[in-house]
Amino acid sequence: MTSPAILVTGAAGFIGAAVSRALLARGDRVIGVDILNDYYDVRLKHARLAEVARVPDGRFDFLTVDFADHEALDSALVGREFDRIVHLGAQAGVRYSIENPRAYVHSNIAGHLNVLELARHRGIRHTVYASSSSIYGGDANLPFKVDDRADRPLSLYAATKRADELMSDTYAHLYRTPLTGLRFFTVYGPWGRPDMAMWLFTSAILEGRPIQVFNDGDMARDFTFIEDIVAGILACLDSPPADDGLVKAGGSISPHRLYNIGNNKSERLGRLIDLIEQACGKPAIRVSQPMQPGDMKDTFADIDAIAHDVGYVPTVSIEQGVPSFVDWYREYTGV
Repeated sequence: MTSPAILVTGAAGFIGAAVSRALLARGDRVIGVDILNDYYDVRLKHARLAEVARVPDGRFDFLTVDFADHEALDSALVGREFDRIVHLGAQAGVRYSIENPRAYVHSNIAGHLNVLELARHRGIRHTVYASSSSIYGGDANLPFKVDDRADRPLSLYAATKRADELMSDTYAHLYRTPLTGLRFFTVYGPWGRPDMAMWLFTSAILEGRPIQVFNDGDMARDFTFIEDIVAGILACLDSPPADDGLVKAGGSISPHRLYNIGNNKSERLGRLIDLIEQACGKPAIRVSQPMQPGDMKDTFADIDAIAHDVGYVPTVSIEQGVPSFVDWYREYTGV
C-alpha cells in the first residue's frame, strides 16, 4: 500500500522547492501547491519546479492553486491523501508589505487559517510552518530567544507571521493539532529569491551597477544556508511535538512549539559584501542609504531549543555559502 504524501505549500518558492527535492530524494511522495504569482519573475519558479519534477517515478504532484482560497484549495485536494504538511507558502518581503498590505492578509492570515483547517479536518499527523525572525521587532535582545516577547513587530509582514503563531497555538489548544513554527533567519543559497540582498548585490556587482547599502552598512544578519534550513525542516517534520501537557519551546503546553532556525552567527553587512566581491572577482560600487522602514537593524538566532530537541546543527558558513550562491547565479543567468 502506498504511504500518504506530504503536502508542501509554496512548492515553487525558494525554500519550498528545496524541501520538496529533499523529501523526494529520501523517498517520500510530495503534493506541491503554489499560486505562481508574479511578486518576482515566474520563470524562476518554473525553473525550480522543473528541478523538483526530475524525479522519474511520478512521486511529485503539483497543483497551481491559491491556498488562501479555501474553496479552490479544498477542491484541488479532493481524492489526494497526505498525512503531513510543510506550510511554506506566504507573501514574503518586509518592504513590499508597506506598499501592498492586503496581499499579506490574504496569503499569510487567510492562507494560514486554511492550512490549519486542513490539518484539523484531515487529522494531519504534523504541520511544520514558516514563521520569521522579523517577529522579534523592537522587543528582543540579541541573540533572539524563542521565549522572548514578540509584541512590537516593525512591519505588517512580521505582524502576520506573529499572528500565524498565535492562531496555531489556538488550534493546538482547541483541536490538539500538532504544529511546529520555524522562525527563519535570512535564508540564502542557490535558487534564492531575487528580492533578497544576496541576489541584488551579486547581480549589481557582476553587471557593474551600484548597490544600495542601507543604514551605512551598520546592520547584521544571521545568514542561513538553504541546505541547513532544509535539514532543520525535515528533522522537525519527523519529530512532532507530544501532546503531553509539558511546556514546549516558545511556551505552549499544547502540541505546538516554536523554534529559531538560523546559523547562530550574526554577520555584518559589510562582511557579506566583501565575500560577494571576492566570489564575483569585482568590487562593488557602494551607495549609502538610510535605514528602510520596517527593517530590523540586527538579527541573531539562539538555536539552543531546536538543537536540543531535534539535533539541528548548521554546517555552512557564509565563507562557503556565498561562493556557492554566486557560482549558481552565474550558471543560471549566464552572466
